[in-house]
Parts: sequence; C-alpha cells; structure tokens
Amino acid sequence: MEPTTPAAPPDRHRWLALYVLCTGMLMIVLDATVVNVALPSIQDDLGFSQSGLAWVVNAYLIAFGSLMLLAGRLGDMLGRKRVFMAGLLVFTVASMVCGVSQSSGMLVAARFVQGAGGAMTSAVILGMIVTMFPEPREQAKAIGVFAFVASAGGSVGLLAGGILTEAISWHWIFFVNLPIAIATALFAARLVESDRGIGAAAGADVSGALLITSALMVGVFTIVKPAAEKGWGAGETLLLGALSLLLLAAFVWREATARTPLVPLRIFRSRNVSGANVVQVLCVAGMMGTFFLGSLYLERVLGYDPLEIGLAFLPTTLVMGTLSVRFSEPLVTRYGARLVVLPGLVLIALALLWFGRAPVDGGYWLDVFPVTVLLGTGAGLCFPALMNLAMSGATPQDAGLASGLVNTTAQVGGALGLAVLATLSATRTETLRAAGEGATAALTGGYHLAFVVAAGLTLAALVVALLVLRQPAAPAQQEAVVEQETAEPAVAIH
Repeated sequence: MEPTTPAAPPDRHRWLALYVLCTGMLMIVLDATVVNVALPSIQDDLGFSQSGLAWVVNAYLIAFGSLMLLAGRLGDMLGRKRVFMAGLLVFTVASMVCGVSQSSGMLVAARFVQGAGGAMTSAVILGMIVTMFPEPREQAKAIGVFAFVASAGGSVGLLAGGILTEAISWHWIFFVNLPIAIATALFAARLVESDRGIGAAAGADVSGALLITSALMVGVFTIVKPAAEKGWGAGETLLLGALSLLLLAAFVWREATARTPLVPLRIFRSRNVSGANVVQVLCVAGMMGTFFLGSLYLERVLGYDPLEIGLAFLPTTLVMGTLSVRFSEPLVTRYGARLVVLPGLVLIALALLWFGRAPVDGGYWLDVFPVTVLLGTGAGLCFPALMNLAMSGATPQDAGLASGLVNTTAQVGGALGLAVLATLSATRTETLRAAGEGATAALTGGYHLAFVVAAGLTLAALVVALLVLRQPAAPAQQEAVVEQETAEPAVAIH
C-alpha cells in the first residue's frame, strides 16, 4: 500500500479538475436546450413574433457554432485554461443580461454573446482532458465522463427548463447559471493547471481566423434562417450557401499556403480524426432534430406539459450516463473504439425508426419509453468512442484545435439536423392538411417523416464509420498508429 500513496493526491487532483471542467461543459450544453420548453412563456412576456421567437435559440447557436474552431486554436496559442476562464466570464455576464432582459432585441443580443462565451469555454475542454490524462485507459474513462455530459445535457436541459419555468419563471433558466459559473471558476482556478500555450506569434493567422469564422457564421445562419423558413432552393439560401462555401474554400487555400496557419491541415491526415467528425455531423443531425421534434410530438399530440416532457426523456440521460461513465472505458479498451461506435449507431437508428411509427393516440411505455432507452444506449456507446477517435490523431500542441473541431462538427450537425428535419416535418404536415387530414394526424405524419429521415442520416453515419474508421490492432498499439498516421504526407482517406 505504501508505494502507491504518493501518487494518490495528484491523481485525485486530476479527477477533481475533470469534474470541474465537465460542470462547466454541462452548464454550456444545458443552455442550448433549456430554453425550448420556456419559449411560449418568453414569447408572451417579451412580445416575440412566431418567426422572431426562433432567434432566442438561433442567436446562441450561430455564435456557438461559428466561433468554436477559432476558440479552440486560441486555447492552443494563449493557454487553454486562460481561454476557458475568459469564456466563463463572458458566459456569466451574458446569462445575467439574458435573465434581466425586458425586450426581444435585448434577449437575442445577450443570447449571441452567451453563445460566444460558451464557445470559448467548451472548445478547449476536451483538449485539456487529453492533456491531463495521457495514458490510454484513463483517457478513455475521462472522455467517457465528458461525452456523457456533452451528449446528455440536451435532455437534462429539457427537464431543467420545465422545472424552472413552471416553479419560478423563465428568467431563472438564465439566472441559475450565475452560481454554477462562479463556483466552476473558483474551483477551476485552484484545480486546473495552467498551460503556457505555443504563443500568439506561433499561430497568429488573422486572415485565416476571419475566413473560417465568417464561413461558419454565414453557413450556420443559412441553415437556421433562410433554409428553414424559405426552403433549400430559395434564392437567398443558395446565395448565402455559395458565399459560405466560397469563404470555406478561401480558408482552405489560406491554411495550405500560410507560414503559421490557424488550422494546420495535418490534423486531417488521420482518417480516424476526419472520419469521426463526419460521423458525428450525421449522427448529431439526426439526434438533435429528434429531441426538438420529439418534444413537440409529446406536447402537441400527446398533450404533455413542460415538466412531463423533461421527465419523459429522463431515461435517455440515465442510460447514457451509466454507459458513458461506467462501461465506456472498459469497452473501448477491450474492443477498440471503432467496434464500440458501430453498434451504438445501429441502436440510435432503431430508436429513430421506432419513433417514426408513433401513433396519434400513442402511449408512453410502448411508443416513447423504448425510444428513450435505445437512444440512451446508442449514444452512451457511440459518442465516447467517437471522441476517442476524433482526438486520437491530435498532438499535444493541436489538442485545443482538435477539441474545437469536435465541438464544431457537433454544433453544425445539430443546426443542420434541426433545420432540415423541422422543414421537412412542416412541409409534410401542410401537405397532409391540404389533403384533408386532421390537425393532429397531419402533425404526427410530419413528425414521422422527420424521424425516418433522421434514421437515414444515422445509417449514413454507419456507412462512413464502416468505410473510413480504422480499428487499431490492440489498444496498446493505438499511440503507434496515431504517430504513423500523422507522419504520413498525404492528406487522403483511403
């Protein structure tokens, strides 16, 4: 017993630091969904129009998704702890302004700033985790804890939003962030070790930063505004989409030629890094749209109130948490991340197909509960393993960038899924109403189409995983495989 005693304090210190970082991440993720069940109350109090109400969610999403990659690279350059703490400050002040907002414009502007603070905070967390836990087994366990928080936060947000809105008022979905953020900052200052970063001069690429931030911001705006409201073939959608692609192409050219690129393209040489991010975009697109539309199905078709909606999705959180925290690390260690991802994607697809048959007079235990369990099981298996793969090709100097990339693909995937599935659902509902269907039946038919398309996106992610992701021969050889992949000169996925 005595030889192990000296190692105990630093080990405990690291795990306490992990829990502090995950608390900050949970707060950020909660704010992406906590407002959903409070939107009717916000609309009544501040006089939002129906179309304007969506900007309470979209303003946060645009800032969060578009600034994530830049924030991750800033963490590499300036120090990840420094960027994390700055993000907490911005997020906390913006949350306070959201809570005291007395007009629609004030709330939307504060939500945008809140999204920027969320991007700064969450973009660097995964990079800090892989730096704190370099040993593969511990790293898999730590990433499992983080993946649970990042994935389950959406369903927790629905429950928290319902409780706070019904028990107090919608203002408190923002005020509750203040004590959590302050406590997180105090513990992080004490427990999380400072890092120097590679320096601003080593990675200062102002042109690249402006190009990628503009490309992502225009792209996310296109998804959540003209595409969702006017359709994918509308002139405004096509024009803004083309502008986003042009900015993205200019960014790639800039990074390929810059002496100190913001995003070194070498990070994409690993097929696991590239493949895992593509899989995540497709899978998150299906799941996030389903959480949103599933909540509407429970409310508008089955007549659930906000608290009941949150409780309905609680099994997803519980199952996901059990798998992510308890079983993710031994499964990834024993079978490898790729073999854990594949059954997870299959279970998520089955859950979405099950939801695609939920009837107008559906019951919870037959039509909803199995979906929540399958989603929780699939996500609990899939996302921790995906994050292991996505971070596997990153050097310590690029860990913040890889972390920002993982979070960026999740946010862009969520925005894309929400826009596409909501548009398809609304269009299908209008078609059924025009054909003489009743209001409830038409709504259900629209949700059915969205859930089936979401399942299709997940199956597409399964195909990518089968074709692109590489299974290490053994967990012990993973580091050698990573070094070989990142050393290869070709930027190709075989």
